[in-house]
Amino acid sequence: MPTIVITGASQGIGRAVALGYARAPQASGVRLALLARNVRNLEAVAAECREAGAEAEVFACDVTDGDQVARASGEVLDRFGAPDILVNNAGVFVPGTFLEITPEAFRSQIEVNLTSAFLVTQSFLPAMLARGDAGASGAEADASGDIVFMASVASTRGYPGGAAYGAAKHGLLGLARTLREETKSRGLRVITVLPGATLTPSWEGVDVPPHRLMPPEAIAQAVVAATSMPRGAVVEEILIRPQEGDL
Repeated sequence: MPTIVITGASQGIGRAVALGYARAPQASGVRLALLARNVRNLEAVAAECREAGAEAEVFACDVTDGDQVARASGEVLDRFGAPDILVNNAGVFVPGTFLEITPEAFRSQIEVNLTSAFLVTQSFLPAMLARGDAGASGAEADASGDIVFMASVASTRGYPGGAAYGAAKHGLLGLARTLREETKSRGLRVITVLPGATLTPSWEGVDVPPHRLMPPEAIAQAVVAATSMPRGAVVEEILIRPQEGDL
């Protein structure tokens, strides 16, 4: 049974990705390790996934805290072994222009959107690569699995009012591209998803017509599809925008 680790799984895109895997026809018996700080919301998502036929476990973790990441990843590895798929989804958006954003707020968005993905990936990567190395070699070295990074359209261009978020998401894309180059010969696939405006809690209270925001299920569908590709191919980057374009 495939094991899938998802950070930021308590709401929004993370919840949609968890349910997407739980309900996917090709993922019968999937095992989900759901990470986030909000245990109450995580438990609700886990219950939904179990109703869909998946095995789902909750791991409370602040993914910006290295000690908590080390503890949670150790628990996941003890429970399920090396993941087949790791989805680095945890993120936050706090608006602020270059002159408005405080150093503290800047650092916070870097930690949540970028540093967390580094910490979580570094915790799971050795076990994923070791499994691939032990399984096969050359073109058949396909057991290392997939690592997905949830970037943004803000990874490729600047947006007014998004100084910290844009810096973090640009960095995340660079991190993913570097990992891709370092691990592609060892059977690991690195996939980066770059969504535009998506209906998540980040947009609560914003006066935007609902049709201008993509449903999180659309992003989840892209993640599930990309990780379901035959092992000889990789979707390196997926740019997804609302039909009418960026806001």
